[in-house]
Amino acid sequence: MPEGDTVYRAAVRLDLALSGRELTTTDFRVPAFATHDLTGGTVVGTVSRGKHLLTRIDHERPWSLHTHLKMEGSWHVYPAGGRWRRPEVQVRVVLGVEGVTAVGFQLGIVEVVPREAEHDLVGHLGPDLLGPDWDEERALANLRAEPARPIGQALLDQRNLAGIGNMYMAELCFTMSVHPATPVSEVGDLTRLVRRGRQMLEVNKERAVQSTTGSLRERERMWVYRRDRSPCRRCGTPVAVTMLGEPGRERAAYWCPSCQPGR
Repeated sequence: MPEGDTVYRAAVRLDLALSGRELTTTDFRVPAFATHDLTGGTVVGTVSRGKHLLTRIDHERPWSLHTHLKMEGSWHVYPAGGRWRRPEVQVRVVLGVEGVTAVGFQLGIVEVVPREAEHDLVGHLGPDLLGPDWDEERALANLRAEPARPIGQALLDQRNLAGIGNMYMAELCFTMSVHPATPVSEVGDLTRLVRRGRQMLEVNKERAVQSTTGSLRERERMWVYRRDRSPCRRCGTPVAVTMLGEPGRERAAYWCPSCQPGR
């Protein structure tokens, strides 16, 4: 699933392409909203909220297009008439303004809701690591509310703080020398961990190639994520992977058995 910085970049891209402009085309290719037509409306802007996207459109009344990339989704922006880089069968939303077409492919969620209903969609989320609402103390309080919970699970819970996915969870735990199954209460410096998480997203939010090691070279961008059985970059121990989480909602966790010893 895309991380918060990927969603942030998608919001910026859509905002630059569409904001302040009149829609000449709207096409919602999902059954629940297939008959909605917001052509003639004005795009107010697009913002990210954790891993959610909200595109605000004024059309007779204020509306919000809520989309979520989930695992396979993406937004592309093309010159009008430009060739799309993914198959049309994957298209879920098309928004067109003069000279530009924004296309949402394989979006996991597509909803058109009254603007005042946005809170019902994203109000459950914790402070957004890349948002104007970032509140470090609230994020820390959310994490500490369940002291026995494994830190890896707690970081992935968007109700605690919004924007961290599997990749940043693994990389963050490694750089802090914390095993992802360590209870929140046993993390030595939780404040430093949260600040480093925000720093990771901030560093990567402006570039398509994500890196936590400082290198942008292929195969050298990550410390442990998706490097199971490869040697740890610090000590040479083979990186381990296991499934972490509640039954039915397990996520892959990567760590170095030497640099991040378990309890």
